Amino acid sequence: MKKKLFSVVMASLMAVSAFAACTGKDDTEFTADTAPQPDTTNAEGEEIYSQEAILDMKMFAAMAGTEINSGNKIQELIAEKTGVRLKETWLAGQQAGEAIGAIIASGDLPDLIDGGDGSVTLYENDLLVAWDPYLDMYPNLKEMYSDEEWDKFRMDDGHIYWANVFGNHYKGVDTSTGHNGEAFWIQCRVLEWAGYPEIKTLDQYFELLENYYNEFKTMPDGETALIPYTALCDGWKYYCLENPPMFLDGYPNDGCCIVNVDDPANPKVVDYNTTDTAKAYFKKLNEEWNKGMINPDFAIQTYDEYISMLSTGRVLGLCDQYWDFAYSLAGPFAQPLDSLDGKRLDEIGCDYVPLGLTIADGMTQQWHSYGDELNQSSGVAVTTSCKDPNAAFKFLSDLLEQDVHDLRFWGIEGEDYLVDENGLYYRTEEMRQLWKDDDYKKDHICSYGYCPQWLGISRDGKNAMMPSEQTSEFYAGLAAPLAACFQAYGAKTYADMVGSLECDQYPWYPLWSWSNNLGNDTDGGVAWANMGECKHEWLPKVVMSKNFDSDWDAYQKAYNDCKPEDFLKEAQDEVNARLETARANGYEG
Repeated sequence: MKKKLFSVVMASLMAVSAFAACTGKDDTEFTADTAPQPDTTNAEGEEIYSQEAILDMKMFAAMAGTEINSGNKIQELIAEKTGVRLKETWLAGQQAGEAIGAIIASGDLPDLIDGGDGSVTLYENDLLVAWDPYLDMYPNLKEMYSDEEWDKFRMDDGHIYWANVFGNHYKGVDTSTGHNGEAFWIQCRVLEWAGYPEIKTLDQYFELLENYYNEFKTMPDGETALIPYTALCDGWKYYCLENPPMFLDGYPNDGCCIVNVDDPANPKVVDYNTTDTAKAYFKKLNEEWNKGMINPDFAIQTYDEYISMLSTGRVLGLCDQYWDFAYSLAGPFAQPLDSLDGKRLDEIGCDYVPLGLTIADGMTQQWHSYGDELNQSSGVAVTTSCKDPNAAFKFLSDLLEQDVHDLRFWGIEGEDYLVDENGLYYRTEEMRQLWKDDDYKKDHICSYGYCPQWLGISRDGKNAMMPSEQTSEFYAGLAAPLAACFQAYGAKTYADMVGSLECDQYPWYPLWSWSNNLGNDTDGGVAWANMGECKHEWLPKVVMSKNFDSDWDAYQKAYNDCKPEDFLKEAQDEVNARLETARANGYEG
């Protein structure tokens, strides 16, 4: 779940009024002939660039990220192939909505942007170029989604302004080896120490963390104190603390609420913030806090501080989404450390594995969602400040060409990967370690990670689009303790470790793709914003409370004052509308 932040001041609106000219946010019928054409001259009529020259463009992604170095080797190779060199910048000490508001106010927009939670703000201020004509011009882009799926990206003016780039398997062939969603994570050394027990419930999870911590108070250096558990509360990422009650009751990640399907023909929206499970979960956290098992700074840590702490290997457990933390740990965990006598953190079992916990034993759960999820709430977009929208869309299309895609994610043949006699890509151990090295990433690797990309099988029908989904590479890349953990549980993938119920997704799923775009223009949207602020304030308090029952009651009163019923009504209306649309298209549920 994400909390929307739409704090764009009136000055922002005034600053952007001059930039609203070529979005097509009206009743224009877009075709290739009416697509915005490049402006290649300056005010004096002089040519700005030639079509043969490499065009430098800028992109801002409203997420945390690391900038690569100028002259990055693979970036330059991609520029030679596509004619575009893209300078990426990322969030720095701001929330997404704040950053987008500042960009709008400045009037200095990049060529491309992924606004995250601020995407709708960009659209509402007429700052985005419609995709419609370019989808017909560039089949690579159109191929990303079916016509029905593309229609879900359409805004209220009938046009498409962005495309989400994640979780899309080429030709629909699911080759997933990971679990990119949320879970309770635990270091594999903890499970190894305990003899690889079955951990199914929240109580069992914390009992194991306590037992391990009581045996080992520090890292192997004898000095660095262990932290049994932590939670992230920074900005919208406080979902790490806030939304587990939904999962603990066995429901999938609809993000903003539970959708009860006891009667599948009449799904009912339920507020997971007020369930018995919610109270039991936060009461458990409160007990662990008062035992000293939870990071004392969890409520005030920034995201960067959180990642820095996890990078030391001292945190035994956490609840988070894989993409939010794991990629940042690959480099630190792969570095030999003097404090470990030259060993790496992954070699002593600090890698995390996901557990799909429930509030009580014997329940099924859906922490892992099988199949691709469509998130139409945000994605990569071209702004009206881009001097050559056609070049921008062509670049996005070119990034999906197989040779360019291989460069982005496999690297350079002979340098970053090899090809065996059967045409299968593979890496040596030295190559794998280099791709985890932070300096090597900055100088050599350029994935353009928030631009269009594929999962699944490559067009050659042999190799995976991503090394992480190449079965041989996946297993070869596992550190020995992690591989032993998988083997002990009979797991072939991270998803196997979660052990979720495999079932078809309902037409409304995921509902957070709706709630992420709520503004303050409806009673439900106002309630949604107030609910988020209330939870952000109160949930750390109830965790750290010395009188849990009293503070829980006070929190529930404050929460009810936000009128969650207004939000829940609109959520129910959205579920009903998505279900009705699906039935009109042949869905029989």
